[in-house]
Amino acid sequence: MNAFPAAMQLLVAAAFVSIPLVRHRHGPAATAAAHRELERQGVRTSVLAENGMRFDASGHETWAPVAIAAVTAAAAVLNLTGHGWAGPATWAVLGLVLVINIVILYSNVTAVKSVQAAFARKGDPELARVDVAALLKAAESGFPAWVWVLQNARHVVVFGASALALVSLA
Repeated sequence: MNAFPAAMQLLVAAAFVSIPLVRHRHGPAATAAAHRELERQGVRTSVLAENGMRFDASGHETWAPVAIAAVTAAAAVLNLTGHGWAGPATWAVLGLVLVINIVILYSNVTAVKSVQAAFARKGDPELARVDVAALLKAAESGFPAWVWVLQNARHVVVFGASALALVSLA
């Protein structure tokens, strides 16, 4: 039985589950703030939904983190039961989790640029008028300040707990 790596994996799973929980609770306020900003800019609020931009827990904002958490928890169970596949499963799952978290972090850092590029690809003149930085800042204001602390803590937990679990198995 490898209790330490299992505990680290369960921390990682909990960190991923926090994403849809926060978006479920505060996403509607973020969406409302984004809509107010679009109205201020003279842009139809429906352009967000029409182009698949959401701040709530719908779609991949729920199924992806929940699936990651489930797979990570399953690998933790293998560690807790001392299954022969526990080590390889932990390396595979947490290796993938680290890559996914790097992509998430990168997308957070480049959100304005990415959304601007996505809007430009649509070729919609109304989308081209959107001040994306102001839109995303407005949406962020719909989340309580502690959510941004949680987001950073989540990254620390995912990177730190994954690294500790992998080192403990090396």
